[in-house]
Amino acid sequence: MLTPLAACTSEQTGTQQPQQEVTEQRGPAGPVPAGLDRFYAQPLTWGDCAPYATSQDARSLFGTKGLQCARLTVPLDYANPQGDTITLGVLRHTASGDRMGALVLNPGGPGASGMVAAASLASQVSGSELGKRFDFVGFDPRGIGASEPEVTCLTDQERDTERSEELDTDGSPAGVAKQEAEAKDFAAKCVQRTQHGTEMLANLGTRDVARDMDVLRSALGEQKLTYLGYSYGTRIGYTYAEEFPTNVRAMILDGALDPNQDETESLVAQGAGFGVAFNQFAAWCAARQDCALGQNAAGATKAFQDLVRPLVDNPITLDDGRRLTFDDATLGAIQALYSQQLWESLNSGLNELKNGRGTTLMALADQYNERDSSGHYTNTQDVFTAVRCVDDPRVTDKAEILDAENRYDQVAPFLDDGRPNGAALDACAFWPVPNTSQPHEPKVAGVPPVLVISTTNDPATPYDAGVNLAKAMNGALLTFEGTQHTVFLQGNSCVDQVGTDYLVDGTLPAAGKRCAAQ
Repeated sequence: MLTPLAACTSEQTGTQQPQQEVTEQRGPAGPVPAGLDRFYAQPLTWGDCAPYATSQDARSLFGTKGLQCARLTVPLDYANPQGDTITLGVLRHTASGDRMGALVLNPGGPGASGMVAAASLASQVSGSELGKRFDFVGFDPRGIGASEPEVTCLTDQERDTERSEELDTDGSPAGVAKQEAEAKDFAAKCVQRTQHGTEMLANLGTRDVARDMDVLRSALGEQKLTYLGYSYGTRIGYTYAEEFPTNVRAMILDGALDPNQDETESLVAQGAGFGVAFNQFAAWCAARQDCALGQNAAGATKAFQDLVRPLVDNPITLDDGRRLTFDDATLGAIQALYSQQLWESLNSGLNELKNGRGTTLMALADQYNERDSSGHYTNTQDVFTAVRCVDDPRVTDKAEILDAENRYDQVAPFLDDGRPNGAALDACAFWPVPNTSQPHEPKVAGVPPVLVISTTNDPATPYDAGVNLAKAMNGALLTFEGTQHTVFLQGNSCVDQVGTDYLVDGTLPAAGKRCAAQ
């Protein structure tokens, strides 16, 4: 079955001299749930971030001046706080001026590193009002990045092998059987290779991440949480608001998930978002003489299919011996549709494909999969599946799966491989633990007004999802007119000013407020 897609984060570099460790005890702050006193009151020992780096991106970022890292201890299972514990990696860039408090952020996924995201934003905001007033704090949610233990399902070699095979394009009975065998094997490997096995997987979902975030709030000495969540991070935000309504100071939720949509509806809505983004790319491309899809935007879908469909049967072998498959070529296109900054690369990659080369499209697919130049993958894709499987009810009705596949092809026709769909069960159908939450409208009585930012042509989290979340949370909606996934603190002065005014002063934008791309 098709699965939703995650977001990616940017990267910057810098250097820093080794620093002495500093232990701070600022908690407990605010209300402490019964039995969790030792976690809420724990001191944090801040030091160099280099030992926390688990990826090339992290290594290039964690030497940036002004960054500090620490470990936060939380219960593996909040129902048994006296049992096993796990740790979360935490990174902060301290406020440079009249400090108001800490701004905790999450970049989405699920599976993306909050530490990397905070480090990426640190140098961008250091001279801004937000950088002066707030510590920027990012944490790697349980199972991710520097948090221990990591969720581990596939080895680097297994991931490469999986990508080299066309598992997702064969709808024949044999193809479906193979896909389901792979899905079942993946679920089994997640249990076998992750420390604490099923207990870790059972306590990995958004419900538990929200509880961890409240422990972090207290350990940071914050009476109330100020939070910035992108993409899936919006789900963490509204889950936290529902669980701890009196502990919220302010929240910006950018690129929202619709809390009422089930997995199938969310999938099809996301497909429609990518369909719209592709049409926007096609119009941009058609105005160029070098457009790989030609100068007729109306014919772009067919032109794209003519380029990528031959890869179903004849992948291109690259210089490093890997093969560019249909799946990786289309995933590379999807990665480029997240941001207009990558449209040039997409056009270049498609022009390469015309000449039998696939280096650029594979590089885009590697960027999405977080595969570095040495061939090492982060565990983002493993965590993405593991969280999704425990967050939502599994889908086992093959008629529903087939219907979703067919509807997806209709709303995102450029991704249609031209073969009949086969309704294979995905890994979640074989997951060894039950889901811990399900779609529903958040019950957030008593929560201060939140600010939801939604982009008109967001490919991954369609605009209407933000409209619906703002209504569900009785919050304010800021509309950004553009084609990209998330926008706050990404260079748009209108959006950044609205968000800053809200986080600093609590000022909400006027109803109907819109910002345009610059």
